[in-house]
Amino acid sequence: MTNKQRYAVANWKSHKTTGEAEQWLTTFLGAHQPAPGVQVIIAPSFICLEPLQRLLTEQGATQIALAAQDLSPFPNGAYTGAVAAAMVRELAGYAFIGHSERRRYFHETHQEVANKVSEAVAAGITPILCLDQPYAAAQIAALTESDAEQVIFGYGPMEAIGIDIPLSRRLVVAAVEEIRSRLPNQPLLYGGSVNGENAADYLQIDGIDGVMAGSASLDPLEFAKICAAVG
Repeated sequence: MTNKQRYAVANWKSHKTTGEAEQWLTTFLGAHQPAPGVQVIIAPSFICLEPLQRLLTEQGATQIALAAQDLSPFPNGAYTGAVAAAMVRELAGYAFIGHSERRRYFHETHQEVANKVSEAVAAGITPILCLDQPYAAAQIAALTESDAEQVIFGYGPMEAIGIDIPLSRRLVVAAVEEIRSRLPNQPLLYGGSVNGENAADYLQIDGIDGVMAGSASLDPLEFAKICAAVG
């Protein structure tokens, strides 16, 4: 790792009620030791953003940011059920866009994902754009050049997400090198069965600026270990 900004990201996916989320955050804040240069980002469900932002403010936890797990590809308007970027920008400074689960289960296209990135950028939200192989090149190409400059990219191999079987270091290195050939300067995170035991190993790979944790982040103490590895 270099002296660049580093990231530890928790993606709760479709888990936790607001009460469970508040209890998680209270426990995490008690265990977490902030480190210079490390941005901690928590991505709860939409319904948990407001209560968690309020709790972070009350606790003075300015080193922790929230992220939306998705955004609408449209602005405010007659789009029933959609959550526009402008609606969450006061609660979340970041947003996951194009997660492989969204692409797989909700059939999001490269262009739809690119539209979501544009909406996030226009609202002042930093997109965390998820890439997977073998589609990373097409996923990147769908972005405008100006939008791409505002993005944090996250590589999440579909075969290692949600199964708690980490991808081999060799395969991760190869994928990161390929992505870095197209994105030499943008922040790049890795996510795929990341936990407190293997986070440090992934962070030693040249070109990785942080990690994204899914199931491991549901345990506040485990996520605190991941954050410590990043720091």
